Amino acid sequence: MTGNHQGLALVLFTVFVSVTLAITAWAGRRRSSSVEFFAGGRLFSPLENGFAITGDYISAGSLLGVSGLVALVGYDGVLYCVGFLVGFLVVLMLIAELVRNCGRFTIADVVAVRMRQRPVRIALGTSSVIVSVIYLVAQMVGAGSLVALLLGGQGAAARTWTVIGVGGLMVFYVSFGGMRATTWIQIVKAVLLMAGSVALTVLVLVRFHGDLGGLLRSAAAGSGHGAGFLAPGLKYGGTWTARLDFMSLGLALVLGTAGLPHILSRFYTVPTARSARRSVVWAIGLIGSFYLMTIVLGFAAAAVVGSDAVRSSNQAGNTAVPLLAMNLGGGPGTTGGTVLFAVVGAVAFATILAVVAGITLASSASVAHDLYATVRRRSGSRRRSKESKEQEEVKVARIAAFGIGAVAIVLSLYAQGQNVAFLVGLAFAVAASANLPALLYTLFWRRFTTRGTLWAVYGGLGPAVLLVILSPVVSGSPDALFPGVDFHLFPLQNPGLVSIPLGFLAGWLGTILSPEPADEGKHAEAEVRSLTGAGAV
Repeated sequence: MTGNHQGLALVLFTVFVSVTLAITAWAGRRRSSSVEFFAGGRLFSPLENGFAITGDYISAGSLLGVSGLVALVGYDGVLYCVGFLVGFLVVLMLIAELVRNCGRFTIADVVAVRMRQRPVRIALGTSSVIVSVIYLVAQMVGAGSLVALLLGGQGAAARTWTVIGVGGLMVFYVSFGGMRATTWIQIVKAVLLMAGSVALTVLVLVRFHGDLGGLLRSAAAGSGHGAGFLAPGLKYGGTWTARLDFMSLGLALVLGTAGLPHILSRFYTVPTARSARRSVVWAIGLIGSFYLMTIVLGFAAAAVVGSDAVRSSNQAGNTAVPLLAMNLGGGPGTTGGTVLFAVVGAVAFATILAVVAGITLASSASVAHDLYATVRRRSGSRRRSKESKEQEEVKVARIAAFGIGAVAIVLSLYAQGQNVAFLVGLAFAVAASANLPALLYTLFWRRFTTRGTLWAVYGGLGPAVLLVILSPVVSGSPDALFPGVDFHLFPLQNPGLVSIPLGFLAGWLGTILSPEPADEGKHAEAEVRSLTGAGAV
């Protein structure tokens, strides 16, 4: 990239980072109670929370990865857009209000209403941290691809320092600003993202004179695949393995949203269950609009830039939208291309920072509120005041943010060749396999027991993680995490088709074989609380 690209990109990055640091400093001045740190004081309106959910949900996997997949494989890439959106309908219809009424800060709060606290919190806390780390790796990969391109450095050193810088910023946001700072960063990011997407979509439509058919024909020609670019099969066709992978990915995307810790934690930032439901309605409208635009931008990248050019810039397609923006602005070396390229890159960078902050906060909350608090109660420290225990949880969460950030940074350095949307799909599969069965059984099955909960979580989490390790994602393929070795035994790249049913089956089997019956009194209490909000915090 030219010096103009780099200079303008640096200026825009600096402006956005300065704004987010100012928000963090403002939010950090407030008293760090657990409600303030983990839930922002529950003071956000449905509209504000809807924008924050949009900012939390639309990640680098959506802005960079999905558009890149559409640019490379056409029709098959559209599956991601459909899956991400439909997943939010599951959240709206089944769990949004119920989770807000039953929980306090984490998924484990909802399940622990009916079950024994210690084993349930350890299981769900562990699962939430694993899901969050996988999701964080995807964002770090997007950051490495994007910023290295924008600043003109495609080498390993540029990517490494970019990933470390993003990790340091996310730890700072969470440690000093908590949920209030994270929420406002996500709101600002959502506004910038929607504005940038609308502007690019308008430029695409103007370029093709509003003719979507002409856009698709040009995309097919620019892809090098001809009419096959607009038909199923480029990525998920041809073999039974590819078709099963298609089904596995779809199942993970549709069901995974309802098990993502950083999305469910957003329901606790509003005062009532009705506000939570209205937040999701706002989010569906915004997210649906965005994914429609993403489809247009992906096909436009194939038409204007060309699939081969996108692939040569980044093998996984993660730079398709920035390259499209540069071409729409006038091409390389032009003022318009330079400005639009840098602006879109800055918006994408804002997207990554906001999402990693939300994920890190949710995972550190699980460490402090579920794992650490459970161990502390076990050690017999019950005589301390409630306020001192809450302050201790906040302190532990801040420390946990550093540890989680370090793990995500190290893992992401091995995954730089992966498409970020694909990595996000893995996180969705693990969430749908481990968290969702326990959550749905708790809310809707009267007979569900503690043993059933543990079997559901570990029976989904274990197979999901094991199948990912034994899949072509980790070894046995040129773009694997470890391409030099081959120990893969599982043929599918996404484990959802196997691990999700196993999670539900294990929860059912554990309940049926449980020696202790379900506590009818706790179930009745949880049912009244979930449906009416009586006793909700």
